[in-house]
Amino acid sequence: MTKRPVSSNGPGGARVLRTKVKKKRGLKESSRRWLERHLNDPYVQRSKAEGFRSRAAYKLIEIDDKHKILKPGLRVIDLGAAPGGWCQVAADRIGSPEEAPRIAAIDYLEMDPVPGTAFLQMDFLDDEAPAKLLETLGGAPDIVLSDMASPTTGHRRTDHIRTMHLCEVAADFAIAVLKPGGHFLAKTFQGGTEAGLLDLLKRNFRTVHHVKPPASRDESVELYLLAKDFKGKPETER
Repeated sequence: MTKRPVSSNGPGGARVLRTKVKKKRGLKESSRRWLERHLNDPYVQRSKAEGFRSRAAYKLIEIDDKHKILKPGLRVIDLGAAPGGWCQVAADRIGSPEEAPRIAAIDYLEMDPVPGTAFLQMDFLDDEAPAKLLETLGGAPDIVLSDMASPTTGHRRTDHIRTMHLCEVAADFAIAVLKPGGHFLAKTFQGGTEAGLLDLLKRNFRTVHHVKPPASRDESVELYLLAKDFKGKPETER
């Protein structure tokens, strides 16, 4: 691989180095193009320069800059947290102390510690996970974040259905545990089969938005659902 500087700047005005990935025997052309695009992604370069664990951190930053959901003192649950970019952003914006974390995060993948975050390495779909998250957080959350996505199979329809299922499970969890006035932010995919999910969120939250932050690649089918101001459970369910 060779690098050479270019005149254009990335997000935040950072200077970008252009990386060329040479063709190699055994390296598929599609893999070479993906690797080259990833290495030249200005958000990837900026995340490395600014100490974030993934480019996904900027998606949450951009969403929060516009919608103002992360405020000092709130409690947050982060579903599908690894490698920890969203935890880093949330911990900074809510002021989560290292000695008494106000963020409970979960992922079946390993994640290095994030100051201000208590991490559970387990599958969110395990029956015990919801209760353990609440126990770890020490109370009901003000915000439930979910950047969960199913491992891709290469079959677009299958990948969409699997990720939508995770979004629906996350929404059910949020409705069950959020404080009144709380917010829910979750990854979804364009492509239908979400009418029931939208109806559920609209019944339980005062506003529901589709959000496509600039850090989400234009060619990506991902969207984020932002449901704000949880109405709270009906009296009959309390």
